[in-house]
Amino acid sequence: MTIATLMQLCLIIPAAGALFIVLSHRLRDLREGVTLFSAAALFAVVFQLFRRPDALDASPVILATPLPGLELALDLEPLGLLFAGIASLLWMITSLYTIGYMRGNREQQQTILYACFALALASTMGIALAGNLLTLFVFYEMLTLSTYPLVTHKRDHDALTGGRFYLGILVGSSIGLLLPAIIWTWHLTGTTAFQFGGILPTDTSKTVVTALLLLYAFGIGKAALMPLHRWLPEAMVAPTPVSALLHAVAVVKAGVFCIVKVVLYVFGTEILIGSDGLFILQVIAAFTLLCASLIALQQDNLKRRLAYSTISQLSYITLATAILAPLSITGAVVHIAAHAVGKITLFFAAGAIYTAAHKTRVSELNGIGKRMPWTMGAFAVATLSMIGLPPAAGFLSKWFMLQGAFQSGQLWVIAVLLLSTLLNAGYFIPIVYAAFFKPEDHVPDHAHGEAPLSMVVALSATAGLTLVLFFWPDLIVTIASRLGQGGVL
Repeated sequence: MTIATLMQLCLIIPAAGALFIVLSHRLRDLREGVTLFSAAALFAVVFQLFRRPDALDASPVILATPLPGLELALDLEPLGLLFAGIASLLWMITSLYTIGYMRGNREQQQTILYACFALALASTMGIALAGNLLTLFVFYEMLTLSTYPLVTHKRDHDALTGGRFYLGILVGSSIGLLLPAIIWTWHLTGTTAFQFGGILPTDTSKTVVTALLLLYAFGIGKAALMPLHRWLPEAMVAPTPVSALLHAVAVVKAGVFCIVKVVLYVFGTEILIGSDGLFILQVIAAFTLLCASLIALQQDNLKRRLAYSTISQLSYITLATAILAPLSITGAVVHIAAHAVGKITLFFAAGAIYTAAHKTRVSELNGIGKRMPWTMGAFAVATLSMIGLPPAAGFLSKWFMLQGAFQSGQLWVIAVLLLSTLLNAGYFIPIVYAAFFKPEDHVPDHAHGEAPLSMVVALSATAGLTLVLFFWPDLIVTIASRLGQGGVL
């Protein structure tokens, strides 16, 4: 099978899966079987791309030419392939988790949820494999639109309000800021194609570089830089599987993926060095990182605490990328994977707690680890990763970031990273301590032990991946380090 065919299948499989999910809506087992098969088939195709040594040398695949000189195209490069691998693997695990969650909580409109999941993954694959800015923008918008029904799934007042924030901020920022940035880039360069090292002319004025960089940074609202962050905690009204995959992996990772991609493939490190915009971006990312952590400390609702933690963790990636040191860029790319598997585990655990014990608040979790040891054990492992402690993957990414900051002589960034680590510990460790070492205050009559088996298997698998990436990080570190050093695989 050719590389071009495999790339196209990355879009076709989840899109076709969505269609067959809708067609099988009357047969629950068949519908869920289609979901699992689609997810497994997508991962198998992406895995084949990883195995093919000629994959990164393949020619772009032209999907359409809406205007002369403007093409919708797919192309493979190391960062996009890594993102596609993470998203496809975690969709497969999340599909298993979602079946247990939706059945355990007797959720309504399950067909719509499964179908929109599949469409969201098709959009995510389009972002990961986008060969130019136009293609990236089209699939970026498709991801927003396909996930809106997931955010508003419950159709109550809170869900509709959260959906308005979600759609308003993400569409407003992309149309009002990202699209003008892309048009401006095309005007300056005559192309929207990605090229490692950047496409902007070397004589572009620093003022223009600064303005463009900030347009991209805020136009990519999915990266959740403050003040364009509020959509993320508001979207926590969605069912937990939605929060887990789309707001710990696909949507937010699409945001920081786009930030890294634009920095490396539109600007390039050479033109950004010494730019005022770069320092402004560093400051904004550092502020978001610390401020979101402080807000997380005050959240009693578990999912909202995790949401603000996500905002903070995303800014690690943006800040590390903006440092521009080879090691910090390595850290940023590794953290895309480390945060994905760690944060999805935390959301899985939150959903398992809700399903088994109907508890949603941090203050209600005393002693719950004794009834749900697998769930809270996985939560504890993921907590290590978020804080940046071994033997979890988050330690590696933060270690690279610290080295990169030291390498570039930016000691204030080291101070920010260390302070944020203490804040992370401040809002995560008390949860784990209370779960295992405090007596349970109240056991509801309807409460039982662990959540359904499929949910426990899924959260155990992602917690295991958090450990695996620490002990065997070679593939991801190789991709990340080549990007940081300006090479290709």
